[in-house]
Amino acid sequence: MADSSAIQEPLPELDKTAVIARDLIRIDTSNYGEGKANGEREAAEYVEAKLAALGLAPQLFEPEPRRTSVVARVPGRNPEKPALVLHGHLDVVPADARNWSVDPFAGEIKGGMLWGRGAVDMKDMDAMMLTALGDIIGAGSLPEREIVLAFFADEEAGGGTGASWLVDHHPELFAGATEAISEVGGYSITVGGTRAYLLQTGEKSLIWVRLVARGVAAHGSRLIRDNAITTLAEAIARLGRTEWPVHLTDTTRELLAAIAGALGVDPEQVSPDELALAAGSASGFITATLRTTSNPTVLDAGYKHNVIPDHAEALVDIRTLPGEEEAVLAEIREIVGDDVDVQVVHRDVGLEASTTGPLVEAVTRSIGVHDPGASVFPYLLSGGTDNKSLSRLGIAGYGFAPLRLPEGLDFPGMFHGVDERVPLDALVFGRRVLRDLLLDY
Repeated sequence: MADSSAIQEPLPELDKTAVIARDLIRIDTSNYGEGKANGEREAAEYVEAKLAALGLAPQLFEPEPRRTSVVARVPGRNPEKPALVLHGHLDVVPADARNWSVDPFAGEIKGGMLWGRGAVDMKDMDAMMLTALGDIIGAGSLPEREIVLAFFADEEAGGGTGASWLVDHHPELFAGATEAISEVGGYSITVGGTRAYLLQTGEKSLIWVRLVARGVAAHGSRLIRDNAITTLAEAIARLGRTEWPVHLTDTTRELLAAIAGALGVDPEQVSPDELALAAGSASGFITATLRTTSNPTVLDAGYKHNVIPDHAEALVDIRTLPGEEEAVLAEIREIVGDDVDVQVVHRDVGLEASTTGPLVEAVTRSIGVHDPGASVFPYLLSGGTDNKSLSRLGIAGYGFAPLRLPEGLDFPGMFHGVDERVPLDALVFGRRVLRDLLLDY
């Protein structure tokens, strides 16, 4: 007699979107930053084969060994309309398997969800892009407008061998495009008992800095008051505990008004932070868009227990509101003091696109078809995407990876988090919404 404990519930039949996302998760494209990465080549070749099977002519670009991006053009029915860039990235941040309840690169299916690094950031959207266009082309049709379809390398480290490199060296790839759609938007939240979808219409600015303190190298037993580690630690503590003031942009003001409307309250009578918290787990992103953030992320000092080092370094991730970069840098220099050098390691622009217009209207229509009665709210992203690179070509970027999510799922917490996962039915929803959007817009 078989051991009943060994009998497992049969897995559901997977939609093609889940199959592709699972396949991509199983290709470990971890990007460690500062030029260290597993590389995207195998994932790029996988995508290339899928695109070729649709009758497209994908091009591979590899500015450095294994750092591979894929770009293809899909003709549109209406050549009078500007092209639309539909883009994702193939790299992921690393995952420490010791912290996960599943193998982060196994693409495991359990509990009605697909688990693994990249399940939400952003191999799910990569898969939805492929299947949505596959549905259109497979039906003998074309999207409404020409699509520049791109799967970039290196997004998780700023795009230096991905989107940014292609914009600098092959801008012709994006000729004729005026708008772009990518990640970190389109997912549902529940506010006041009703469902709404967050359309990402802007991104905060990015400034990565290195703080350097210098002192006297000496034996660990000596009395040394000029200790670089102490100087740096005091500066880091001041900066890490700085409470930056609330400053609303046009986008965040519009979002908070929409949340207040869903709650039936006066936005002038409720604080911005309280309104953001009403968005549930999405508040993890939204509260950070109401102000500057400055988070110390890496410390590096010393090499032996009994040696006082002559310098100490720290990395700080700073996200400012668009246009406030110089003022924030000046304030940070004042906070850390004259004894600490502030070096800018990487910097990128903040963005705010229009929250109205034909694209926003088309997004709202496509959501309305598949989730009648749901609203679409604009929001500012606390992080950044490859839309920053495309903006240098005058392309307005939006985040719309449509997912209808169960209430209570901490979706923002999945980004770069542990046990990253996405509901299987959300992938099917996203495929259909994106298909209809591309046919309509």
